[in-house]
Amino acid sequence: MRILMVTSEVFPFAKTGGLADVASALSRELKRMGHDVRILMPRYYHIDRASLRKRDEALGIWLGRGEEWTAVYESELPGDGVPVYFLDHERYYGRDGIYGARPDEGFKDNAARFALLSRGAFQFCRMLHWIPDVIHCHDWPSAPACYLLKKEERWREFGKTLGVLTIHNLGYQGVFSLEDALYLQRESDRFNLSGLEFAGALNFLKAGIICADEITTVSPTYAGEICRPEYGFGLDGLLTYRRSDLTGILNGADYSDWNPETDRFLAPDNYSLDSIAGKARVKKKLQARLGLPVDSKVPLVGVVTRLVEQKGVVELFAPVQGALYSICRDMAVQFAVLGSGEKWCEDELEHLNSRLGNLAYYRGYNEELSHYIQGGSDFCLMPSRYEPCGLSQIYSLAYGSLPIARATGGLVDTVENYDQSAGRGTGFLFNDLSPHVLYQVLGWVMDTWYNRRDHIRRMRRIAMKKRFLWETSAQAYLGVYEKGLTKIKGTSPGRVRV
Repeated sequence: MRILMVTSEVFPFAKTGGLADVASALSRELKRMGHDVRILMPRYYHIDRASLRKRDEALGIWLGRGEEWTAVYESELPGDGVPVYFLDHERYYGRDGIYGARPDEGFKDNAARFALLSRGAFQFCRMLHWIPDVIHCHDWPSAPACYLLKKEERWREFGKTLGVLTIHNLGYQGVFSLEDALYLQRESDRFNLSGLEFAGALNFLKAGIICADEITTVSPTYAGEICRPEYGFGLDGLLTYRRSDLTGILNGADYSDWNPETDRFLAPDNYSLDSIAGKARVKKKLQARLGLPVDSKVPLVGVVTRLVEQKGVVELFAPVQGALYSICRDMAVQFAVLGSGEKWCEDELEHLNSRLGNLAYYRGYNEELSHYIQGGSDFCLMPSRYEPCGLSQIYSLAYGSLPIARATGGLVDTVENYDQSAGRGTGFLFNDLSPHVLYQVLGWVMDTWYNRRDHIRRMRRIAMKKRFLWETSAQAYLGVYEKGLTKIKGTSPGRVRV
Protein backbone atom coordinates (compact mmCIF):
# COMPACT_ATOMS: atom_id res chain seq x y z
CA MET A 1 0.00 0.00 0.00
CA ARG A 2 1.26 3.50 -0.87
CA ILE A 3 0.73 5.89 2.05
CA LEU A 4 1.53 9.61 2.22
CA MET A 5 1.67 11.18 5.68
CA VAL A 6 1.02 14.93 5.52
CA THR A 7 1.94 16.56 8.81
CA SER A 8 3.24 19.77 10.35
CA GLU A 9 5.78 18.02 12.57
CA VAL A 10 7.79 14.80 12.68
CA PHE A 11 10.35 13.72 15.24
CA PRO A 12 13.32 14.30 15.12
CA PHE A 13 13.01 17.16 12.61
CA ALA A 14 10.31 19.26 14.32
CA LYS A 15 8.39 18.67 17.52
CA THR A 16 6.06 20.55 19.84
CA GLY A 17 4.22 17.55 21.27
CA GLY A 18 3.06 13.98 20.77
CA LEU A 19 2.00 14.50 17.14
CA ALA A 20 5.64 14.46 16.06
CA ASP A 21 6.26 11.15 17.85
CA VAL A 22 3.13 9.56 16.40
CA ALA A 23 3.83 10.61 12.82
CA SER A 24 7.34 9.19 13.07
CA ALA A 25 6.58 5.94 14.89
CA LEU A 26 3.47 5.04 12.87
CA SER A 27 5.34 5.62 9.61
CA ARG A 28 8.22 3.44 10.77
CA GLU A 29 5.92 0.60 11.75
CA LEU A 30 3.93 0.71 8.52
CA LYS A 31 7.17 0.59 6.54
CA ARG A 32 8.38 -2.32 8.63
CA MET A 33 5.17 -4.12 7.64
CA GLY A 34 6.12 -3.72 3.98
CA HIS A 35 4.19 -0.61 2.93
CA ASP A 36 5.53 2.27 0.85
CA VAL A 37 5.29 5.15 3.33
CA ARG A 38 6.45 8.70 2.67
CA ILE A 39 6.18 11.84 4.79
CA LEU A 40 5.66 15.44 3.66
CA MET A 41 6.21 18.39 5.99
CA PRO A 42 7.48 21.99 5.85
CA ARG A 43 11.17 22.82 6.12
CA TYR A 44 11.20 25.17 9.06
CA TYR A 45 14.05 27.56 9.65
CA HIS A 46 15.72 25.38 12.29
CA ILE A 47 15.98 22.38 9.92
CA ASP A 48 19.38 22.86 8.32
CA ARG A 49 19.34 22.60 4.53
CA ALA A 50 22.92 21.31 4.65
CA SER A 51 21.67 18.13 6.32
CA LEU A 52 19.15 17.49 3.53
CA ARG A 53 19.30 16.63 -0.17
CA LYS A 54 17.73 19.08 -2.61
CA ARG A 55 15.68 17.72 -5.48
CA ASP A 56 16.20 19.16 -8.92
CA GLU A 57 12.53 19.94 -9.54
CA ALA A 58 10.81 23.03 -8.17
CA LEU A 59 7.18 22.74 -7.17
CA GLY A 60 4.53 25.21 -8.30
CA ILE A 61 1.53 25.37 -5.95
CA TRP A 62 -1.56 27.47 -6.66
CA LEU A 63 -2.42 29.47 -3.56
CA GLY A 64 -5.07 32.13 -3.42
CA ARG A 65 -4.55 34.49 -6.32
CA GLY A 66 -1.35 33.10 -7.76
CA GLU A 67 1.27 30.40 -7.84
CA GLU A 68 3.86 29.89 -5.14
CA TRP A 69 7.11 28.13 -5.95
CA THR A 70 8.82 25.90 -3.45
CA ALA A 71 11.97 23.83 -3.43
CA VAL A 72 11.73 20.24 -2.20
CA TYR A 73 14.35 18.65 0.05
CA GLU A 74 14.50 15.09 1.26
CA SER A 75 15.95 12.97 4.04
CA GLU A 76 14.98 9.85 5.99
CA LEU A 77 13.85 9.00 9.47
CA PRO A 78 16.98 7.87 11.32
CA GLY A 79 17.62 4.17 11.25
CA ASP A 80 14.87 2.86 9.01
CA GLY A 81 14.88 4.78 5.75
CA VAL A 82 11.32 6.19 5.74
CA PRO A 83 11.59 9.04 3.20
CA VAL A 84 10.82 12.49 4.58
CA TYR A 85 10.24 15.33 2.11
CA PHE A 86 10.31 19.02 3.01
CA LEU A 87 8.53 21.89 1.29
CA ASP A 88 10.95 24.82 1.33
CA HIS A 89 9.40 28.29 1.10
CA GLU A 90 11.39 31.06 2.73
CA ARG A 91 8.55 33.54 3.20
CA TYR A 92 6.20 31.06 4.88
CA TYR A 93 8.55 28.67 6.68
CA GLY A 94 11.85 30.53 7.01
CA ARG A 95 11.32 31.78 10.55
CA ASP A 96 11.68 30.59 14.12
CA GLY A 97 8.76 28.55 15.42
CA ILE A 98 6.40 25.99 13.91
CA TYR A 99 3.01 27.56 14.62
CA GLY A 100 4.14 30.80 16.22
CA ALA A 101 7.08 32.63 17.74
CA ARG A 102 5.72 31.53 21.15
CA PRO A 103 3.69 28.45 22.08
CA ASP A 104 0.71 30.64 23.00
CA GLU A 105 0.78 32.91 19.92
CA GLY A 106 0.22 31.71 16.34
CA PHE A 107 1.61 33.35 13.21
CA LYS A 108 -0.95 35.60 11.50
CA ASP A 109 -0.41 33.91 8.14
CA ASN A 110 -0.86 30.33 9.36
CA ALA A 111 -3.85 29.84 7.04
CA ALA A 112 -1.62 30.45 4.02
CA ARG A 113 1.32 28.51 5.48
CA PHE A 114 -0.62 25.31 6.02
CA ALA A 115 -2.88 25.66 3.00
CA LEU A 116 0.40 25.60 1.07
CA LEU A 117 1.29 22.30 2.76
CA SER A 118 -2.16 20.81 2.01
CA ARG A 119 -2.24 21.94 -1.62
CA GLY A 120 1.41 21.06 -2.04
CA ALA A 121 0.73 17.42 -1.11
CA PHE A 122 -1.00 16.79 -4.44
CA GLN A 123 1.57 18.65 -6.54
CA PHE A 124 4.31 16.79 -4.69
CA CYS A 125 2.77 13.41 -5.63
CA ARG A 126 2.55 14.51 -9.25
CA MET A 127 6.20 15.53 -9.16
CA LEU A 128 7.19 12.05 -7.95
CA HIS A 129 4.79 10.33 -10.39
CA TRP A 130 3.60 8.52 -7.28
CA ILE A 131 -0.13 8.48 -6.52
CA PRO A 132 -0.80 7.15 -3.01
CA ASP A 133 -3.57 4.79 -2.04
CA VAL A 134 -3.94 6.78 1.20
CA ILE A 135 -3.31 10.40 2.08
CA HIS A 136 -3.17 10.46 5.87
CA CYS A 137 -3.53 13.95 7.35
CA HIS A 138 -2.75 14.89 10.94
CA ASP A 139 -4.65 17.59 12.85
CA TRP A 140 -5.74 20.96 11.52
CA PRO A 141 -2.55 21.97 9.66
CA SER A 142 -3.04 19.28 7.00
CA ALA A 143 -6.81 18.66 7.40
CA PRO A 144 -7.53 20.83 4.31
CA ALA A 145 -5.88 18.15 2.17
CA CYS A 146 -8.96 15.98 2.85
CA TYR A 147 -11.17 18.88 1.74
CA LEU A 148 -9.12 19.42 -1.42
CA LEU A 149 -9.09 15.70 -2.19
CA LYS A 150 -12.86 15.49 -2.11
CA LYS A 151 -13.57 18.91 -3.62
CA GLU A 152 -11.00 19.05 -6.42
CA GLU A 153 -8.64 16.11 -6.78
CA ARG A 154 -11.02 13.15 -6.96
CA TRP A 155 -11.70 13.87 -10.65
CA ARG A 156 -7.99 13.97 -11.43
CA GLU A 157 -5.28 11.42 -10.68
CA PHE A 158 -6.54 10.87 -7.14
CA GLY A 159 -9.88 9.25 -7.96
CA LYS A 160 -9.06 6.12 -5.94
CA THR A 161 -7.07 7.78 -3.14
CA LEU A 162 -8.45 7.53 0.38
CA GLY A 163 -8.41 10.59 2.63
CA VAL A 164 -7.83 9.85 6.33
CA LEU A 165 -7.78 12.50 9.06
CA THR A 166 -6.35 11.82 12.52
CA ILE A 167 -7.50 14.19 15.26
CA HIS A 168 -4.70 14.38 17.80
CA ASN A 169 -6.28 17.25 19.74
CA LEU A 170 -9.72 18.68 18.96
CA GLY A 171 -8.96 21.76 21.02
CA TYR A 172 -6.78 23.11 18.20
CA GLN A 173 -8.84 23.63 15.05
CA GLY A 174 -7.07 26.15 12.82
CA VAL A 175 -9.59 29.00 12.98
CA PHE A 176 -9.02 31.99 10.69
CA SER A 177 -10.80 34.85 8.96
CA LEU A 178 -13.24 33.84 6.22
CA GLU A 179 -11.13 35.95 3.85
CA ASP A 180 -8.47 33.24 4.10
CA ALA A 181 -10.81 30.74 2.44
CA LEU A 182 -9.38 31.87 -0.91
CA TYR A 183 -6.30 29.70 -0.18
CA LEU A 184 -8.48 26.57 -0.38
CA GLN A 185 -10.83 27.50 -3.22
CA ARG A 186 -10.88 27.80 -6.97
CA GLU A 187 -12.04 31.09 -8.40
CA SER A 188 -15.40 29.58 -9.39
CA ASP A 189 -16.10 28.54 -5.79
CA ARG A 190 -14.97 31.76 -4.17
CA PHE A 191 -18.37 32.56 -2.66
CA ASN A 192 -19.27 29.00 -1.65
CA LEU A 193 -18.09 28.44 1.93
CA SER A 194 -19.80 25.08 2.40
CA GLY A 195 -17.54 22.82 4.45
CA LEU A 196 -15.16 25.62 5.39
CA GLU A 197 -17.19 28.00 7.54
CA PHE A 198 -17.96 27.44 11.20
CA ALA A 199 -19.36 30.07 13.59
CA GLY A 200 -18.53 32.85 11.16
CA ALA A 201 -14.90 31.83 10.66
CA LEU A 202 -12.80 29.58 8.48
CA ASN A 203 -12.17 26.30 10.29
CA PHE A 204 -9.49 23.99 8.86
CA LEU A 205 -10.31 21.04 11.10
CA LYS A 206 -14.04 21.20 10.37
CA ALA A 207 -13.29 21.10 6.65
CA GLY A 208 -11.24 17.96 7.19
CA ILE A 209 -13.86 16.29 9.39
CA ILE A 210 -16.59 16.88 6.81
CA CYS A 211 -14.55 15.66 3.84
CA ALA A 212 -12.29 12.89 5.18
CA ASP A 213 -13.34 9.43 4.09
CA GLU A 214 -12.25 8.04 7.45
CA ILE A 215 -11.56 9.83 10.74
CA THR A 216 -9.44 8.50 13.56
CA THR A 217 -8.44 9.80 16.93
CA VAL A 218 -5.81 8.61 19.32
CA SER A 219 -7.68 6.59 21.94
CA PRO A 220 -11.03 4.78 22.15
CA THR A 221 -12.21 6.81 25.15
CA TYR A 222 -11.41 10.12 23.44
CA ALA A 223 -13.36 9.02 20.34
CA GLY A 224 -16.44 8.85 22.53
CA GLU A 225 -15.67 11.99 24.52
CA ILE A 226 -15.40 14.30 21.49
CA CYS A 227 -18.96 13.43 20.51
CA ARG A 228 -20.15 15.08 23.73
CA PRO A 229 -20.53 18.86 24.23
CA GLU A 230 -18.09 19.07 27.15
CA TYR A 231 -15.23 17.77 24.99
CA GLY A 232 -16.42 18.60 21.47
CA PHE A 233 -15.32 22.26 21.23
CA GLY A 234 -18.40 22.98 19.15
CA LEU A 235 -17.83 20.13 16.70
CA ASP A 236 -19.50 17.38 18.75
CA GLY A 237 -22.65 17.44 16.59
CA LEU A 238 -20.65 17.00 13.39
CA LEU A 239 -18.56 14.23 14.93
CA THR A 240 -21.69 12.47 16.18
CA TYR A 241 -23.07 12.65 12.65
CA ARG A 242 -19.85 11.03 11.37
CA ARG A 243 -19.57 8.54 14.25
CA SER A 244 -19.68 5.50 11.95
CA ASP A 245 -16.53 6.80 10.23
CA LEU A 246 -14.75 7.68 13.50
CA THR A 247 -12.33 5.18 15.06
CA GLY A 248 -10.33 5.53 18.26
CA ILE A 249 -6.90 3.93 17.99
CA LEU A 250 -4.62 4.05 21.00
CA ASN A 251 -1.14 5.37 20.31
CA GLY A 252 1.77 3.06 20.78
CA ALA A 253 5.12 3.95 22.27
CA ASP A 254 8.49 3.84 20.58
CA TYR A 255 10.34 1.63 23.02
CA SER A 256 13.54 1.94 21.01
CA ASP A 257 13.72 5.55 22.29
CA TRP A 258 11.80 5.16 25.57
CA ASN A 259 13.21 2.15 27.38
CA PRO A 260 15.10 2.50 30.69
CA GLU A 261 17.15 -0.58 29.85
CA THR A 262 18.65 0.99 26.70
CA ASP A 263 18.03 4.74 27.14
CA ARG A 264 21.28 6.45 26.10
CA PHE A 265 20.51 9.46 28.28
CA LEU A 266 20.47 7.33 31.44
CA ALA A 267 23.73 5.48 30.77
CA PRO A 268 25.58 4.11 32.70
CA ASP A 269 22.66 3.86 35.13
CA ASN A 270 20.23 1.97 32.90
CA TYR A 271 17.82 -0.28 34.70
CA SER A 272 15.13 -2.87 34.04
CA LEU A 273 12.34 -4.73 35.76
CA ASP A 274 14.78 -7.34 37.02
CA SER A 275 17.58 -4.90 37.85
CA ILE A 276 15.98 -1.79 39.30
CA ALA A 277 18.94 -0.36 41.25
CA GLY A 278 19.82 2.07 38.45
CA LYS A 279 16.58 3.96 38.97
CA ALA A 280 17.68 5.04 42.44
CA ARG A 281 20.99 6.26 41.01
CA VAL A 282 19.21 8.22 38.28
CA LYS A 283 16.97 9.81 40.94
CA LYS A 284 19.98 10.96 42.97
CA LYS A 285 21.69 12.41 39.91
CA LEU A 286 18.47 14.16 38.86
CA GLN A 287 18.05 15.69 42.32
CA ALA A 288 21.64 16.92 42.27
CA ARG A 289 21.35 18.27 38.72
CA LEU A 290 18.22 20.26 39.56
CA GLY A 291 19.49 21.54 42.90
CA LEU A 292 17.03 19.51 44.97
CA PRO A 293 18.09 17.87 48.24
CA VAL A 294 19.50 14.43 47.44
CA ASP A 295 17.27 12.14 49.48
CA SER A 296 16.08 8.73 48.33
CA LYS A 297 13.36 8.60 50.98
CA VAL A 298 11.47 11.66 49.69
CA PRO A 299 9.24 10.93 46.68
CA LEU A 300 10.03 12.85 43.51
CA VAL A 301 7.11 13.83 41.24
CA GLY A 302 7.95 14.65 37.62
CA VAL A 303 5.89 16.97 35.41
CA VAL A 304 6.87 17.09 31.72
CA THR A 305 4.22 19.03 29.86
CA ARG A 306 3.16 21.91 27.69
CA LEU A 307 2.11 24.72 30.01
CA VAL A 308 -1.34 25.28 28.54
CA GLU A 309 -4.83 25.22 30.06
CA GLN A 310 -5.60 21.76 28.64
CA LYS A 311 -2.89 20.24 30.84
CA GLY A 312 -4.48 21.41 34.11
CA VAL A 313 -1.86 24.08 34.76
CA VAL A 314 -4.36 26.62 36.10
CA GLU A 315 -5.48 24.33 38.94
CA LEU A 316 -1.92 23.23 39.64
CA PHE A 317 0.24 26.32 39.14
CA ALA A 318 -1.99 29.43 39.24
CA PRO A 319 -0.90 32.19 41.67
CA VAL A 320 -2.75 32.06 45.01
CA GLN A 321 -5.36 29.47 43.92
CA GLY A 322 -3.10 26.77 42.45
CA ALA A 323 -2.45 23.64 44.50
CA LEU A 324 1.31 23.30 43.99
CA TYR A 325 2.48 25.82 46.57
CA SER A 326 0.36 24.25 49.33
CA ILE A 327 1.44 20.75 48.36
CA CYS A 328 5.12 21.68 48.48
CA ARG A 329 4.63 23.57 51.75
CA ASP A 330 2.68 20.84 53.55
CA MET A 331 4.03 17.57 52.21
CA ALA A 332 7.41 15.83 52.24
CA VAL A 333 7.67 15.67 48.46
CA GLN A 334 9.79 17.06 45.62
CA PHE A 335 8.74 18.26 42.16
CA ALA A 336 10.73 18.40 38.91
CA VAL A 337 8.89 20.43 36.25
CA LEU A 338 9.94 20.71 32.59
CA GLY A 339 7.92 22.67 30.08
CA SER A 340 7.03 25.86 28.26
CA GLY A 341 3.83 27.51 27.15
CA GLU A 342 1.71 30.34 28.49
CA LYS A 343 3.92 33.11 29.78
CA TRP A 344 2.02 33.62 33.05
CA CYS A 345 2.61 29.97 33.89
CA GLU A 346 6.31 30.05 33.03
CA ASP A 347 6.73 33.19 35.14
CA GLU A 348 4.82 31.71 38.09
CA LEU A 349 6.94 28.56 38.01
CA GLU A 350 10.09 30.68 37.98
CA HIS A 351 8.72 32.48 41.02
CA LEU A 352 7.88 29.24 42.84
CA ASN A 353 11.28 27.85 41.92
CA SER A 354 12.91 30.75 43.74
CA ARG A 355 10.71 30.34 46.85
CA LEU A 356 10.46 26.58 47.33
CA GLY A 357 13.38 24.36 48.14
CA ASN A 358 11.56 21.23 47.01
CA LEU A 359 10.57 22.46 43.53
CA ALA A 360 12.84 22.66 40.47
CA TYR A 361 11.67 24.17 37.17
CA TYR A 362 13.39 24.04 33.77
CA ARG A 363 11.91 26.54 31.32
CA GLY A 364 11.61 25.23 27.77
CA TYR A 365 12.11 21.72 26.45
CA ASN A 366 15.16 19.50 26.79
CA GLU A 367 15.05 15.97 25.35
CA GLU A 368 17.77 14.64 27.63
CA LEU A 369 16.17 16.09 30.75
CA SER A 370 12.75 14.74 29.79
CA HIS A 371 14.23 11.23 29.72
CA TYR A 372 16.01 11.85 33.01
CA ILE A 373 12.81 13.04 34.69
CA GLN A 374 10.97 9.96 33.47
CA GLY A 375 13.76 7.75 34.78
CA GLY A 376 14.45 9.52 38.07
CA SER A 377 10.90 10.29 39.21
CA ASP A 378 8.86 8.08 41.47
CA PHE A 379 5.61 9.49 40.09
CA CYS A 380 4.60 11.59 37.09
CA LEU A 381 1.70 14.03 37.41
CA MET A 382 -0.77 14.56 34.51
CA PRO A 383 -3.80 16.58 35.68
CA SER A 384 -5.21 17.12 32.18
CA ARG A 385 -8.61 18.68 31.57
CA TYR A 386 -8.75 16.33 28.60
CA GLU A 387 -6.10 14.08 27.08
CA PRO A 388 -6.69 12.60 23.61
CA CYS A 389 -4.13 9.88 24.25
CA GLY A 390 -0.98 11.13 25.88
CA LEU A 391 2.41 9.51 25.55
CA SER A 392 3.96 10.70 28.80
CA GLN A 393 1.98 8.26 30.92
CA ILE A 394 2.96 5.39 28.60
CA TYR A 395 6.62 6.35 28.97
CA SER A 396 6.14 6.71 32.74
CA LEU A 397 4.80 3.19 33.01
CA ALA A 398 7.81 1.80 31.16
CA TYR A 399 10.18 3.69 33.48
CA GLY A 400 8.36 2.62 36.65
CA SER A 401 7.34 6.21 37.43
CA LEU A 402 3.72 5.75 38.43
CA PRO A 403 1.26 8.15 36.75
CA ILE A 404 -0.97 10.42 38.82
CA ALA A 405 -3.58 11.30 36.23
CA ARG A 406 -7.07 12.62 35.68
CA ALA A 407 -9.42 9.92 34.40
CA THR A 408 -9.97 11.17 30.87
CA GLY A 409 -9.19 10.13 27.29
CA GLY A 410 -6.18 7.94 26.74
CA LEU A 411 -5.18 8.21 30.40
CA VAL A 412 -8.14 5.97 31.27
CA ASP A 413 -7.23 3.56 28.47
CA THR A 414 -3.64 3.11 29.66
CA VAL A 415 -3.53 3.53 33.46
CA GLU A 416 -5.07 1.03 35.90
CA ASN A 417 -6.19 2.80 39.06
CA TYR A 418 -4.61 1.82 42.39
CA ASP A 419 -6.66 -0.68 44.35
CA GLN A 420 -5.61 -0.19 47.96
CA SER A 421 -7.28 -3.37 49.20
CA ALA A 422 -5.38 -5.52 46.69
CA GLY A 423 -2.24 -3.39 46.59
CA ARG A 424 -2.35 -3.39 42.80
CA GLY A 425 -2.66 -1.00 39.87
CA THR A 426 -0.35 1.04 37.67
CA GLY A 427 -1.16 4.56 38.82
CA PHE A 428 -3.49 6.92 40.65
CA LEU A 429 -6.58 8.22 38.81
CA PHE A 430 -8.98 10.96 39.86
CA ASN A 431 -12.10 12.46 38.26
CA ASP A 432 -12.66 16.07 39.28
CA LEU A 433 -10.11 18.77 38.53
CA SER A 434 -9.68 21.49 41.15
CA PRO A 435 -6.88 22.68 43.45
CA HIS A 436 -8.63 21.02 46.37
CA VAL A 437 -8.83 17.66 44.59
CA LEU A 438 -5.20 17.87 43.47
CA TYR A 439 -4.15 18.51 47.06
CA GLN A 440 -6.17 15.50 48.25
CA VAL A 441 -4.85 13.23 45.50
CA LEU A 442 -1.24 14.09 46.31
CA GLY A 443 -2.01 13.40 49.95
CA TRP A 444 -3.36 9.97 48.94
CA VAL A 445 -0.19 9.27 46.94
CA MET A 446 2.08 10.43 49.78
CA ASP A 447 0.21 8.25 52.27
CA THR A 448 0.73 5.27 49.99
CA TRP A 449 4.43 6.08 49.52
CA TYR A 450 5.22 6.44 53.20
CA ASN A 451 2.91 3.74 54.63
CA ARG A 452 2.52 1.10 51.89
CA ARG A 453 5.87 0.91 50.13
CA ASP A 454 5.27 -2.73 49.28
CA HIS A 455 2.26 -1.57 47.22
CA ILE A 456 4.45 0.95 45.40
CA ARG A 457 7.00 -1.72 44.56
CA ARG A 458 4.31 -4.11 43.32
CA MET A 459 2.65 -1.39 41.22
CA ARG A 460 6.00 -0.43 39.72
CA ARG A 461 6.61 -3.99 38.59
CA ILE A 462 3.13 -4.25 37.05
CA ALA A 463 3.59 -0.90 35.29
CA MET A 464 6.98 -1.80 33.81
CA LYS A 465 5.53 -4.97 32.28
CA LYS A 466 2.93 -3.00 30.31
CA ARG A 467 3.55 -2.56 26.59
CA PHE A 468 1.61 -0.44 24.14
CA LEU A 469 3.11 -1.48 20.82
CA TRP A 470 2.99 0.42 17.55
CA GLU A 471 2.56 -2.91 15.78
CA THR A 472 -0.91 -3.18 17.36
CA SER A 473 -1.76 0.44 16.52
CA ALA A 474 -0.50 0.15 12.95
CA GLN A 475 -2.61 -2.95 12.37
CA ALA A 476 -5.65 -0.96 13.50
CA TYR A 477 -4.77 1.88 11.09
CA LEU A 478 -4.43 -0.63 8.28
CA GLY A 479 -7.91 -1.85 9.14
CA VAL A 480 -9.22 1.71 8.77
CA TYR A 481 -7.41 2.11 5.44
CA GLU A 482 -8.84 -1.15 4.11
CA LYS A 483 -12.34 -0.26 5.30
CA GLY A 484 -12.15 3.14 3.60
CA LEU A 485 -10.66 1.84 0.36
CA THR A 486 -13.43 -0.75 0.17
CA LYS A 487 -16.02 2.04 0.48
CA ILE A 488 -14.57 4.15 -2.33
CA LYS A 489 -13.77 1.18 -4.58
CA GLY A 490 -15.98 1.17 -7.62
CA THR A 491 -17.00 4.82 -7.31
CA SER A 492 -16.31 6.84 -10.44
CA PRO A 493 -14.02 9.82 -9.96
CA GLY A 494 -15.67 13.17 -10.39
CA ARG A 495 -16.46 16.47 -8.80
CA VAL A 496 -17.96 16.00 -5.36
CA ARG A 497 -20.17 18.68 -3.87
CA VAL A 498 -19.69 19.21 -0.14
